[in-house]
Amino acid sequence: MLTTFNNWVSSFVSITPKYQNNIIDSIAVGFIIFFTRWCILRITDKYDVNLRTKYRISKTSSYVATILMIIIVGQIWLKDNHATWDVSTFFGLLSAGIAVALKDPIANIAGWLFILWKRPFEVGDRIQVGEEKGDVIDQRIFMFTVLEIGNWVDADQSTGRVIHIPNARIFQQTLASYTKGFEYIWNEIPVLITFESDWKKAKQILLDISHEHGEQFTKPAEKKMKNAAKRFMIYYKNLTPIVYTSVKECGVMLTIRYLTEPRKRRNSEQEIWEEILTKFSEHKNIDFAYPTTRFYNNLTEGKDDVVVVRPNANT
Repeated sequence: MLTTFNNWVSSFVSITPKYQNNIIDSIAVGFIIFFTRWCILRITDKYDVNLRTKYRISKTSSYVATILMIIIVGQIWLKDNHATWDVSTFFGLLSAGIAVALKDPIANIAGWLFILWKRPFEVGDRIQVGEEKGDVIDQRIFMFTVLEIGNWVDADQSTGRVIHIPNARIFQQTLASYTKGFEYIWNEIPVLITFESDWKKAKQILLDISHEHGEQFTKPAEKKMKNAAKRFMIYYKNLTPIVYTSVKECGVMLTIRYLTEPRKRRNSEQEIWEEILTKFSEHKNIDFAYPTTRFYNNLTEGKDDVVVVRPNANT
């Protein structure tokens, strides 16, 4: 009966029974593979699986299904040695032309394989590639996608824009990771006060504030650093907050340096600044410095008058 059906189809569409069987087998394989993937996704939807795990299962099953489809269907169509020779010869003759014409897509596939193998970043990590930086929200064969941060928005906050970056860029530009390895970043807050201010008292106030807000990250950071040191040469002698002193044109610069999580940088800076404004307002001998024009009168300030010596015109 199957032979009669194949002959009947051949009389209408001019497809030999052999190729008809190959088409039917290919459709059956595709149905089985993608139905199995659909069942796996349905099972994950039933259970309380977090979004990151669900995303990985979806991506992995998609890749596995596609690869299995190519291998099995390829075997169905290339089981004839003559056909195998024809196809291999065809691709051998065109390989050079394809390599040149598809240079960028091939480089993107190589980048994708490198990302899967070395895992320089994963979905959810915060990275910077060249000028673009953001949180990785998707990975594909030809590109990965980030939710942009920075740009016109201060303190590494999200802009809301989605940027698609070709995978080949990881071979061409520097890749910086905010979260891979150490998982913490150093943030600095410069505080400029006048020369007349009690800078020692101001420095102590800033130290107290920085320890209050930054000490919570010190112990977790020490643990993370020990883990990171097993893979990278990362070593910090001091992880506790510190305040550095320097002199600028307008006054004394006190710079707070402390550890924070990348996504908490702006909130931590806001909390510290609010505390600084509150504490400094309680001390009349501490004032913020800013560019101003000042006139000096030594007599009213209790200093000796300045004697101006004019050079002799004859000398």
